[in-house]
Amino acid sequence: MNRNRSERVGAHLRQLQETICEALETEDGQGVFGEDRWSREKGGEGCTRVLSDGAVFERAGVNYSHVAADALPGSATASRPELGGCAFEALGVSIVIHPLNPYVPTSHFNVRYFTAAGPGGTSHWWFGGGFDLTPYYGFEEDAVHWHRQAQAACAPFGEDVYPRFKAWCDEYFYLRHRNEPRGIGGIFFDDLNQWGFDRCFGFVREVSDHYLSAYLPIVSRRKKLPWGERERQFQLYRRGRYVEFNLIYDRGTLFGLQSGGRVESMLVSMPPVAAWTYSWRPAPGSPEANLYDVFLRPRDWI
Repeated sequence: MNRNRSERVGAHLRQLQETICEALETEDGQGVFGEDRWSREKGGEGCTRVLSDGAVFERAGVNYSHVAADALPGSATASRPELGGCAFEALGVSIVIHPLNPYVPTSHFNVRYFTAAGPGGTSHWWFGGGFDLTPYYGFEEDAVHWHRQAQAACAPFGEDVYPRFKAWCDEYFYLRHRNEPRGIGGIFFDDLNQWGFDRCFGFVREVSDHYLSAYLPIVSRRKKLPWGERERQFQLYRRGRYVEFNLIYDRGTLFGLQSGGRVESMLVSMPPVAAWTYSWRPAPGSPEANLYDVFLRPRDWI
């Protein structure tokens, strides 16, 4: 496994964690990230940073991890079955932000780098990641801005990249048992190595750089909107869908749990409070129904 490449990626990810935590603290104005550095005997270390009960963010988790083990779990080898059970190294930053104000959407960001020792002494590497947005109340201005930033991150790498990775995101962040999208998408990619290491790493850096420019203007626009118990209850109800996706489908969560990862760090993506209401439907024509009718339908936002 190429140590120089892992060191370059690790340096970028550690700085990314620092940059994002500083920006979120500034936007919140009150909350401060706590830091939990950890290591495990089987190989690996990381730093989990969590902001709780801030003025804007009810919970924000920004997790860096660098782990290694003797066998890749199935969640990491869906398209590479020949690497199942092979030794691997994985580095990544994963971010999930659950705001307090229901008019501010939840956001998710992740980038990761894998290397694996394949059969016959071969070496394999690839990147994955992306970012997606989960609003509770939809604003077209926000959706357009989010996708324009996603498109801008992809633009230097070809006109076809954003449409492909947007479609992949729409397909991936989908609750099949509910027959509904988790949110309005963004971009998602995995098994990325066909451009060569330097170009792929450059793409990951562009995606990293565009996350805050995609999310923070939306937070700033919506964080002071007045809200009440009705909006809060709908937010908690929709957060239940977020929990369902993460525990049933999310590759990152499943990878962490299957590979013996640190449970607290894996589940920092969960909202602090969520709710499930039996057989609930939004009233026709309501703002809640508008989320389902307009925003939870994959479309070309640009």
